[in-house]
Amino acid sequence: MDETVRLILWLALAGTAVTFAGSAAIWFMDEDRRIRRAFRHVMKAQSDAVINAHGRGVGFNFSRNLAAVAWDQGAWCLVYRIDELVGAELIIEGDVRARVYRGEARRPLEQRGSANGQVILRFIFDDARYPDFELVLWAPGDEARRNGPSPAQAIQDGNRWITRMEAILRRAAPVQRPSPAPPSQPQVRAAPPPEPKFEAPQAEPSDPLDESPPWDEAPVRKPARQAQREPRTRDLFDDEDEALS
Repeated sequence: MDETVRLILWLALAGTAVTFAGSAAIWFMDEDRRIRRAFRHVMKAQSDAVINAHGRGVGFNFSRNLAAVAWDQGAWCLVYRIDELVGAELIIEGDVRARVYRGEARRPLEQRGSANGQVILRFIFDDARYPDFELVLWAPGDEARRNGPSPAQAIQDGNRWITRMEAILRRAAPVQRPSPAPPSQPQVRAAPPPEPKFEAPQAEPSDPLDESPPWDEAPVRKPARQAQREPRTRDLFDDEDEALS
């Protein structure tokens, strides 16, 4: 009897543990929570507004001015600045029923009701590689899903997000990029005073007929022409004896 009670208790504890583990796994792997965790990871902050459906989602963080989109339940994401968001469209059965664009008046939804085709919320970004992101709010066959929305609820959610997008676009002003600084004028510096120039003394012009070498020697002067001597006359009194006689 004791063994039977002990076995029943062990089975009850094991069942409780398995149930708790399964509930925790379901809670942790919930689509909405996975997408929110992915947004918190890529934007480094908690999302202020999130919409998701069919494994895709869009999230916004207004404190950091960021928007993120997710595929495959947050398996991979893209991050944009909110000022890169151009607008959004609500497409019902292939027709654009409501839209809002930056700098334009919002086109409200005129006909509200049910739909037989897809209800798509399309976001447009100023990006050449990934210019848009489509979020299917409802598709044929979703009525069989557990807790799946009806077409009317999907249209209402899409119209509510169109209104919210108008407020986001009006709030997110484009980033003012700093204008390039004008080129600074070069400072004109005073020219330094000219250095005194020392000129070598110029040699006096030499006689073209003088072919003396240019080293420091006494100039060789040519003998001047001797003056023409006059014929000497003999003194009559050269001899003293003759002068006394």
